[in-house]
Amino acid sequence: MVPEELFSLALGLVPPWLVDHVTFTVEEKRLDLHINFPKGSRFACSVCGEECPVHDTRDHTWRHMDFFQHEAYLHARVPRVKCQEHGVHQISVPWAREGSHFTLLFEALIMTLVREMPVLTVARLVGETDTLLWRVIDHYVPEARTRVDMAHVHAVGVDETSSRRGHDYITLFVDLDARRLLFATPGKDAKTFERFSADLQAHGGSAEAITDVSMDLSPAFQKGAAEHLPNAEITFDRFHLMKLVNEAVDDVRKGEVLTQPNLKKTRWLWLKNDCNLKVKQKEKLQALLKDQNLKTAQAYQFRLTFQDIFTIKNRHQGATLLKAWLENARTSDLPPIVKVAYTIMNHWDGVLRWFESQITNGILEGFNSLIQSAKAKARGYRTHKNFINMAYLILGKLDLRLPT
Repeated sequence: MVPEELFSLALGLVPPWLVDHVTFTVEEKRLDLHINFPKGSRFACSVCGEECPVHDTRDHTWRHMDFFQHEAYLHARVPRVKCQEHGVHQISVPWAREGSHFTLLFEALIMTLVREMPVLTVARLVGETDTLLWRVIDHYVPEARTRVDMAHVHAVGVDETSSRRGHDYITLFVDLDARRLLFATPGKDAKTFERFSADLQAHGGSAEAITDVSMDLSPAFQKGAAEHLPNAEITFDRFHLMKLVNEAVDDVRKGEVLTQPNLKKTRWLWLKNDCNLKVKQKEKLQALLKDQNLKTAQAYQFRLTFQDIFTIKNRHQGATLLKAWLENARTSDLPPIVKVAYTIMNHWDGVLRWFESQITNGILEGFNSLIQSAKAKARGYRTHKNFINMAYLILGKLDLRLPT
């Protein structure tokens, strides 16, 4: 078998396409495969599919997967056919998509690698610019999203994540049942819900079918959910509520540390769960708790009680205990705890809803960690589009349908 026949078979070419010339340059570590077709070949019209004669050709080159350690390139005269009904049209070649500088297999390699490492690292690895690689990503990710089915989505979690330094955010909408990213959009205002509702509709879902939304206490999110998800009941995420209580405990400690020097460098003793403390940390915490006049110790007890309440799954029992906690917190001599108590009272229905829905933003916290880790490895993304495409690629469970 001659090399031309061997490479034709390796590329999976079918008549009239064939490799008619091969050049290999050791010094440049480069393999060039020249693809051609016999004179008189006919190709299908891209509009009607009729076999048509070749009108003219244009030369194209595509980067292919490496041949061992050598770069490989395909070259071909791509025909334009002349259809009697539809005029002159350029045909599509079977080894590459229109407008791409790479073969389909090389793009599949790129998409596999960028899921695991930064795009710039992949670009250096394959010897291409990251701009070209982002164009490949920007083709496959939106295309895969056209196939996403949101018909059965009814419970979503919403949270923002930082896309760049400063106040620059992307809002994430996650299917809490399927544990996948549904939609990502710049900003963290009420309009993000309007855009989500439109995207949901475009993918076979319905805003009216959303029955539950988990979110933080953001007024903008509350407004957006009320306007664009009319049948959804809001559950305020218990992890965000716990964060408010933790911040209140730390504020009490900061206010008391001036008169109680032994509170210095004890922040995490009060904020971590006991099971996460080391032996020496536990001993120090217990010693501090013996001082009943220590305001930080009092705030810490409020924290423990609040956390225990959210282990209960009965709405009536949970509401009873939470009301008692609020009464004690409001009458405490701890302004940060008092403030949290009034915040919870002002969001009572959404806080109480957790005891029925049991949904949280825990999955979003995990997603946020993954995408922020990817962003850190990449040293940031230049545009919102790049950030969002990478979020979909990592978190969206997309069917990319890459060639094999």
